[in-house]
Formats: sequence, structure tokens, C-alpha cells
Amino acid sequence: MKAYLVLDFSVQDFDGFRRYIENVPAYIEKHGGKYIVRGAVPQPIEGNWSPERMVIIEFPTRQNAEQFLGDAEFQELAKIRHKTTISKLVLVDGAE
Repeated sequence: MKAYLVLDFSVQDFDGFRRYIENVPAYIEKHGGKYIVRGAVPQPIEGNWSPERMVIIEFPTRQNAEQFLGDAEFQELAKIRHKTTISKLVLVDGAE
């Protein structure tokens, strides 16, 4: 079953974030992932959720997504995202 990482983020330091943007696609691909949505500005429809930018990444399985998240080299990039953005990340399973 496919799995998805959904990221809601606001960039606080674009110059610092640039290294993350340039390097993270290789790690996504390494673990079989692909972008479904990449840095899009969403249009809120209901509720009080107002994300500034969204990323959705599809993985073949939850295991692929978890391996991506646990990849030591990706973890170094994640530190950059944590320092340069305000972000919320969830992992969800797709429908069968």
C-alpha cells in the first residue's frame, strides 16, 4: 500500500533552506519516493488550517517512507529544515 508524507511549512530563512531544497530530492528518489505536490501554495477551503506551503511525497510503501525518514544523511538535511522553517509533517497510508 502506498504511503504519503504531507508537509505543511513556512520558510523563515530561504538562504539557509536552499541547501535542503537542492539536496532532498536525491534522498526521496533513493527510497522510491516521488513528489505529488512540491512547495505549492494551498487554498484553504474549510476550518482554520492555513498552511503557507505544502509538499506531498508518495512512497511505494510505508516501509519506504520510514526508511527515508530514518536515513542518516536525510536526517542531516532535516536539521536544516528544522532550523530554517516552521514545519509540520505527517505520514499517512493511502487507500487500497
